[in-house]
Amino acid sequence: FFFFVFFFFFKQKTAYEMLRSLVGSEMCIRDRINLMGGKDSFVMMLDSVFAVPPLFDDSYYGGVIHEIREMTVMNMGNYAHGNQPIQHMIYLYNYAGQPWKAQYWLRQVMDRMYTPGPDGYCGDEDNGQTSAWYVFSALGFYPVAPGTTQYILGAPLFKKATLHFENGNNLVINAPNNSDKNIYIESMTFNGKNYTKNYLDHNDLFKGGVIDIVMGDKPNLKRGINPEDMPCLLYTSDAADEEDSVDLGGRRNIKKK
Repeated sequence: FFFFVFFFFFKQKTAYEMLRSLVGSEMCIRDRINLMGGKDSFVMMLDSVFAVPPLFDDSYYGGVIHEIREMTVMNMGNYAHGNQPIQHMIYLYNYAGQPWKAQYWLRQVMDRMYTPGPDGYCGDEDNGQTSAWYVFSALGFYPVAPGTTQYILGAPLFKKATLHFENGNNLVINAPNNSDKNIYIESMTFNGKNYTKNYLDHNDLFKGGVIDIVMGDKPNLKRGINPEDMPCLLYTSDAADEEDSVDLGGRRNIKKK
């Protein structure tokens, strides 16, 4: 099984891209940030995905496969959105305290890789993942670690969206000054209270309420930068003794016991 997973994904991705897209329960985000030398170095590596030219090696296949072609056509460096294992990568900026970079690149992907034209879809669907990414991202959040209760924040695409839950509650997301230029979150409230975290909790959302977001054309470099604002860095089924961890039930453990 391990050989199959490694062979399949390593063939579809370079080692350079795999370094950014692997998120597992044990090779956790905290470990990867530390492995790269801390948050600043981690952000630099994320930035480099969009900065380096879209180079590739097609010797595995004997020709250019569609994932490679889509990456080069979209001209976003080495970011290959049509290859699903990378699709959570932009949200990782939130874990390093620079959510405004996630907000910028998410809007770039939604605007450039999803259009109503004949060539307006950025890759294959893979059982709904590519469309699901757009639906979540357009609402303004995404489940980076499915199985936990945290949704990582991006920024909404719409001026207003209403979610109707099966329990009868409604969640309204307002961003009235949202526009092509106003892509950054300046401030945000959840049910009237100031909200600076880079994530939302499923249990809170399911209760319903109103999220009000003020959007702007410049990043707010003071929002979402404190340790308590960042999503949990470790996701594991046995998190009781881990620092800054959350178990699969959504309970967060900040200090070692």
